[in-house]
Amino acid sequence: MRFSRTVIISCAGMGNRLGLGMTKALLEVDGKPLIIRHLENLKEERDIRIVVGYQSEKVIDTVNRYRKDILFVFNHDYKNTGTGASVVLASKYANEYILSLDGDLLIHPDDMRNILSCKHEFVGGNPVASDDPWFLQTFEQDGKEMVSAFSRCRGKYEWNGVTQMRSDKMLRGSGHVFQLIEQYLPAEYMEIRTREIDTVHDYETAAEWVRNGFR
Repeated sequence: MRFSRTVIISCAGMGNRLGLGMTKALLEVDGKPLIIRHLENLKEERDIRIVVGYQSEKVIDTVNRYRKDILFVFNHDYKNTGTGASVVLASKYANEYILSLDGDLLIHPDDMRNILSCKHEFVGGNPVASDDPWFLQTFEQDGKEMVSAFSRCRGKYEWNGVTQMRSDKMLRGSGHVFQLIEQYLPAEYMEIRTREIDTVHDYETAAEWVRNGFR
């Protein structure tokens, strides 16, 4: 059977912790909005769905100026729901697999190529670097590292919000994306270099990462 994938990018949130009065998907890093950076990396993907809520018209206008074939899904309850609810809304009639990405995330281009070449389920993470992470608990199986659970207390890696799962596992639930998929663990771990932007310091660090060629 031919591999088929739907990419869902969650961009509905208000970005309150950043305090700049805009949805984080529109933040410019080195002169380019985060959502456009995602779309540049996804230029070969045919089924891309962007979940919008806060400042939806601005997000839609920015995306449409770059690419005309994106499907927009509205999360009208974006003030009270998390990324999990957004993914569920966008998962109807999806392809066999769903690749879920957060709109406030920068992904190393080399790792994005690894993601797009992957044709099975995985949970993405990286060595613990943030102040308040959700941890990934892992174990070894047949020479592969597998994610067995999410934890607030301990783990070798932190969850960075990137996952690819069969679409029938993303059709119901709420909260955050990891809460949709945790019942289906274990899944293969994939190390993905990312920068998430939640605070002004995160923003400055991400911009420097890009300027230094993702080093």
